[in-house]
This record gives sequence, C-alpha cells and structure tokens, in this order.
Amino acid sequence: MPDPGKTGRRRALQFRDRWSSFDRTSGLLELSERLSPEQLRGYELFASYDDKFLERISSDVSVALWRRGAVLFEEGAYIDLAFFVVEGSVIVSTETLAGHAPIFDADRTAVGESMVVPPALGSRPSAARPPRAQRPDAVSASITMLASMDFDLDKGRLAELGPGEVFGEIGAMSGWPQSVTARCAEDTLLVQIRLPALRAMKRKSSALKDRLDAVYRERTLSTQLRQTPLLNECPPLFVEALAEAVELVSLEPGEVLVQQGDQVEALYLLRSGFLRLSERYGSGEIVSTYLSKGMTLGELELLLRPGAGWTSSATSVEYSEVVVVPLVALERVVASYPAVEEQLWQSAAERHKEAAVSRADLAHAEFVEIALDSGLVQGNSILAIDLGRCTRCDDCVRACAATHGGRARFVREGDKVDNVLIARSCLHCQDPVCLVGCPTGAIHRAGVGDVVAIAEEICIGCGTCARNCPYDAIVMHDTGETWPLDMVPESLRSQRREVASKCDLCFDRGHDPACVSNCPQGCAFRVESLEEFEALLRNRPADREDGS
Repeated sequence: MPDPGKTGRRRALQFRDRWSSFDRTSGLLELSERLSPEQLRGYELFASYDDKFLERISSDVSVALWRRGAVLFEEGAYIDLAFFVVEGSVIVSTETLAGHAPIFDADRTAVGESMVVPPALGSRPSAARPPRAQRPDAVSASITMLASMDFDLDKGRLAELGPGEVFGEIGAMSGWPQSVTARCAEDTLLVQIRLPALRAMKRKSSALKDRLDAVYRERTLSTQLRQTPLLNECPPLFVEALAEAVELVSLEPGEVLVQQGDQVEALYLLRSGFLRLSERYGSGEIVSTYLSKGMTLGELELLLRPGAGWTSSATSVEYSEVVVVPLVALERVVASYPAVEEQLWQSAAERHKEAAVSRADLAHAEFVEIALDSGLVQGNSILAIDLGRCTRCDDCVRACAATHGGRARFVREGDKVDNVLIARSCLHCQDPVCLVGCPTGAIHRAGVGDVVAIAEEICIGCGTCARNCPYDAIVMHDTGETWPLDMVPESLRSQRREVASKCDLCFDRGHDPACVSNCPQGCAFRVESLEEFEALLRNRPADREDGS
C-alpha cells in the first residue's frame, strides 16, 4: 500500500511545478498549496460541485494574493487562465488596441477562393518566394481582423472589477490574445483557474455556463458580431438586437454539432476551433472540407436546399466555440440587409464546390482529413522536404545553424505525407499555444505577419513554451553559461542558463529562410496553406528513391 505521506508530498511537488511560472512574476505575495474539496467550496464559484469533481480539477486551481500595482497580464498576452476576484479590485485598460489578432483568413470566409480546393496542375511552389509572413501587402490583403475583446473598451478607457467578477476567460477559451491590460488596484486575492478545469466546470454546471455566457454577451459579443464579414454592413443597434437572440455553444473534441439529414434550424458562426464536415459515401464517410474561425455553417442548406436537411455532418476537431443564429433572427437580417444574403450565397457556392471536389477526388478528401488530424490546418508556414529528391546532405540544417549563431532552429525529421517530410519546424500557428504562460513575454508575435519568435535576451529557460507546443517544434538549449548572482528571480542565480529556440523564418536577417535558400537540390519548400501543400504533393516529379 503506498505511503500516504510520500504520495502527498509528491502531489504537492507536482502542484508547485504546475504553477511554477507564477514564482517568476513580480508582485505575487502568496500562492496557495493544492486546495482540498472542502477548501475549494469555501469560494462560491465551487460551492455546487461534489468532492470527486473538485478533487479532479484541484491541480488546475490556485488562490493567489497579488500586490497593489501588479500586472496580471498585458494587452496581446496569451493566457490559459480565468481569474475570479475574491477580495480587492482589478483595473483593466486598453492602451493600444493591440489585442486584435488575425482570427480568420478572408480566403476561407464568404469571399475569395477556398484554400482547400486543389489548384490546377502548374508550377511547384517557388523556393525563392517569400513566406506570407514576410509579405506585408499579402498579409493586409488576405487577413481579416476580428476583435478578440474580453472588454469592449475605447482606447485609454478603464474599467474596475471587484469581488465576484470573472475575467480572462474569453481569450483563454477562444485562444485569442487578451485585449486589455489587467492590473491590481490594491492588494487583491484571486482564484486562478486553468483552462482544463474551466471547461470541465462549464460542462458540469449549466449555472456557471450561463454566468460566463452572460459576461461574454455583456462585454464583447456585439463587437465581435459587428466585425465578422457577414454582419459588418449592419448598423450597431441592429447587431446588438441580434446578439440578444443568439445562443452560445461550446464543443469538445469529437463532439457532433449537426448530423447529415437532420432538420436545419439555425445558422452557425464559428468563434474558435475547427469543424470537420463529412458526408456519407458508400458504406463510409469522406471529409468534404473544414471550417475555421469566422466561418459560417448552414448557408448551403438554407439557400440552395431549403427544407432538405443538413448535407453533411459537422464535428468539432478540437475545443470549439459556436454562435447559434436561429432561423427567425437570420431571416430578419437577410430581409433588412441584402448584402448579408449576397455574402451567404457566395459562401454557399464555395461550400458546394468544395464538397463536389471531395466527392470527385478521394485523394483530396483524404488529404484534408490528414491535415485536420495532424494539425497542419493551424500552420502559416510549413517546412516541407521532398524526400524523393533530398540527398540527406543536411545543408538546410547547417545553413539554419550558421544563420542563428551555431544553433539550428529545426530538426530534419517528422511526419510524412506521401513522400514529403513535414520537418519538425515551427508552423507559426494561427493559434500559437506556445505563447500561453510565458512568464517574461519572451515568445511573441514578431509584428511581421504570422511570425512567432523568441527574444533570447529575456528568455529564462523555464520550458513552458516547449511543453505547450503540440508539434515538438521548440527546443531547449544549454548556453554553457550560468545565471549571474543578481539574477531575478533569485531561484535562477548560479543555475545553468538554458534558452528556448525555434524557427523564426529568418525574419530579421534580410533574406529568405536559410533552410530553403541553401538547399542544393531545391527540394525544401515553405508552404503557407493547405492549398500550397496539396499543390506540392500533386506536382512533384516521380521519386528517384524510396526516401525512407
């Protein structure tokens, strides 16, 4: 029988490690040990849950006392926490409006050519072509900004939150950067809830879900609806009325939103995550396409096949948040604003075309499914190597190391699609979870489109980003140095200095990514979308060797 004392000590150590980044944040006065179910129920947020449930989520909950003036998070920060004010107060402010992020790609919404319809056979992606992240003109043309507001505040405005208020949860659950800076107005006691516990609490308690949904409606729903392509022609007062009529739905990975053949009762707007659309084909199913942030589901059925039921099933690929627009409310929008109906017709035509392509080309359908399962849909820059032409000379790795002070930023190994290697290199994701929880802000959007970079001078080697990355694209490196005796936090003093490193697309080097431009065989490519990746697969010449 295990020693309860030893088990307890191990659990306490695991809890401290779970919250260790907070020890590196100035302004933290006290951080609780792991709380028992009885202690958690002392806070009204947990009062309705049973012991078994509270025991399960307790490692993802802490109570912290913060000093007056302490900054909990800044505009643009990615966090996986919700905060509940117990005592004291927090000031939230918007200074730069920098919290707006590229939430969806205009090419995959109601206008433009779909990313996932395979292009005509033509030339392969050019090795010399700069990534989208380094083409500001392309970024501004193809990326639509959707507000990620936790608070609908004008620049320079403040709001004060007191006991009983919840904040941070909207950005945390949607994977969006925070739109405000949160600062303690006085010494403040906060309950801090990590995302896994928050999701579990919402699923188990309809009262908590209603409470958080009410906060979302009050603070930001109208703003986000106004800035979607579908509704941006509608006046604010009309959108505010529409916001009162919609329903908010949270989906878990693998959860079915609609089933093929069922009656259509609403239009769905995807706030975050991905939806896989699949259709019956013979005795099985094929994936026809997928939907990402800002896209709508239902326009095809409502406009082209009214009354015929859903043409496909929609399943959440990951955690997703959906706005449900009832048919009665949608009819009111369409009747009042013809531009909305025009957008819906364009989107319906795109969905119809994508489904037709998948039915006619099963290889395309299989590719879309692989992309969804592997996470390629997240990528803004995928390093692909044609193994049929690669001679394994490693010039790409050496060029990367030479460009970055002797330290290579990627590994020439990874998954394969056909005979094309997806190298273990940063994808510069649409939703970069590696940014969540960095205690110093060392890992950040570099301000040049999609690039995610690490400022080594302020990296303290905590490894949070490397642990968060789902694709093992961040490596911890020993610098051969030790931290100085005046280092803050004190716990690092005289310790071996490690830093995190990852691909940065050579964005500040004045040249194309070194891995691509130095490949002597011309078999390394940076592709920015599934469309380009599929073109690479279709147009590559026959393999010279197995490439295993």
